[in-house]
Amino acid sequence: MTKTCVVAAGGTGGHLFPAQALAEEMARRGWRIVLATDRRGQAFAEHFPADERLALDSATGSGPVGLLKAGVKIAAGVLQARRAFRRLDASVVVGFGGYPSAPSLLAAMSMGLPTLIHEQNAVLGRTNRLLAKRVGMVASAFPTLGRLPESLKDRLEVVGNPVRPPIAALEDKPYEAPGARGAIHLLVTGGSQGARILSDTVPRAIAALPDKLRRRLVVVQQARPEFIDAARDTYAAAGVKAEVAPFFGDMAARLGKAHLAIGRAGASTCTELAVVGLPSILVPLKIATDDHQRFNARGLVEAGGAVLILEDDLTVDGLAATLEGILGESGRLAKMAEGARSAALPEAAARLADLVEAQAAHT
Repeated sequence: MTKTCVVAAGGTGGHLFPAQALAEEMARRGWRIVLATDRRGQAFAEHFPADERLALDSATGSGPVGLLKAGVKIAAGVLQARRAFRRLDASVVVGFGGYPSAPSLLAAMSMGLPTLIHEQNAVLGRTNRLLAKRVGMVASAFPTLGRLPESLKDRLEVVGNPVRPPIAALEDKPYEAPGARGAIHLLVTGGSQGARILSDTVPRAIAALPDKLRRRLVVVQQARPEFIDAARDTYAAAGVKAEVAPFFGDMAARLGKAHLAIGRAGASTCTELAVVGLPSILVPLKIATDDHQRFNARGLVEAGGAVLILEDDLTVDGLAATLEGILGESGRLAKMAEGARSAALPEAAARLADLVEAQAAHT
């Protein structure tokens, strides 16, 4: 008899990418997959490999009125989930954080179903923090997990952060450093929030590099729509080959070709950089809850695979100096690539799937 795994995830890539990687692994093992999210999540999950999708009521809020309204919405979502789980004969429910995962986990707990949560960041997120004491296991993407209650340390399993198969396929691809006079491929990403500072600062910093170095660069940059024209003009005036767009659908190919990345320190970004073994300059999002992006980057930085620049310290001249220091030092990129790869926790999807099956077996 085919067992059913419910994957509960919010509507951002940080939650959906690892959830999708788990879903694909569980499906390969013969499980039926159900995606539980909210209506916003449905819009971002067009290619999610699910046999069925549930759009549950959920919300977040602040202040007495906002919290009351959110509570009513979540309660409705719990009732919806309970009805669906009975119909589907759910075997286990896995939450990936974000408030849309709350109704599914609360419903599963009320029904006595096996549960676990996966935390993508190096600090336990707000929703996962509220539910952690009541789930069966907590799976962590990073070797250390901040804000985890001491009483839950015996229920913590470090599995890594599952990545999409096209990126996982790059794990064994050797890093090829640029030749002494060859092209240097630079990948600039921004994440779903706060890419404004990178969209504006990175092109100007590259334009400030010495001519000899600048003309070797081939830049692929994700930029906010309102900055695209300015970035293209800056690169053109500086004689830099550049492709600037708000989104790239072939990120695995871009990562595989790059020699150096500049970006935020989201959990998926840090994990993918480690899996690929790609040197990076990371600028953590200053407003990230509990400063979790800075902690996400710690493993890469300590391994020598990344240079960290805090948002308040990011300037055109400072970034240009950092770039010149990395690109101008012989062997530096190859050494950073080795450090980045040493921070990877490969086969995370398989390890998480093993944990899910072990929890389901407790019924």
